[in-house]
Amino acid sequence: MGYVDLHSHVLFGLDDGAPDRATSLAMLDALASLGVSEQCVTPHQKASQYLPAWEAIETTFAALEALRKPHHPTLRLAAENMWDDVFHGRILSNTIPRYRGSQAFLVEIPPSLMPPNLADQLFKLTRTGSVPVLAHPERYQALWDNDELARSLRRVCAFQIDLPALAGFHGRREAKQARHLVEIGLAATVATDAHQVGDVQQSAQGLTWIDKKLGHATTVRLFDHAPRAILAGDLPD
Repeated sequence: MGYVDLHSHVLFGLDDGAPDRATSLAMLDALASLGVSEQCVTPHQKASQYLPAWEAIETTFAALEALRKPHHPTLRLAAENMWDDVFHGRILSNTIPRYRGSQAFLVEIPPSLMPPNLADQLFKLTRTGSVPVLAHPERYQALWDNDELARSLRRVCAFQIDLPALAGFHGRREAKQARHLVEIGLAATVATDAHQVGDVQQSAQGLTWIDKKLGHATTVRLFDHAPRAILAGDLPD
């Protein structure tokens, strides 16, 4: 057993993550050293920017599976879905790219724009058995200094905080919000959101912050127990 990382860009040559096989393998080495035993690979699905065809994603996933060493984390395929027209079309056709073998899916929104009726739309998805996981809520400006809005969203999705943000690597305001969400108990889980080896090293500092501030039991809950529950189809309290 070990940590479960719900968010990474380890698959090579698909988006702004690993550019090649060597980088993917170096990232898996670093993730193994961090204590990750299951790594979810979540390439972007983002209209007009990073929208690799799913066939290409599957091919790259199979290639990395073949290259993976015994000490590396096991891999689970998913995607980081942008809340855009492509995603809405997939809602209608029931083809949202989810964590493989799970009803959970990862979604992000533009940092400066809160989609209208987001909580209501996420609630409708939960009524179908889905478990939405909101990537890096610390980036979303509408949530800054608005705990009421954050709590209303948290009731219908899991907040996934980026570990490098906790360590201060994604900006001062983002760090403040990431730490605030963890400290007041709105964070459901944490993840590396690794795009390169350096992100894994920064994530280690984020884990150290949790350990020192809230204790190792909180680290285990956020980076082990909660992500396993999410993948099993539960929305953590």
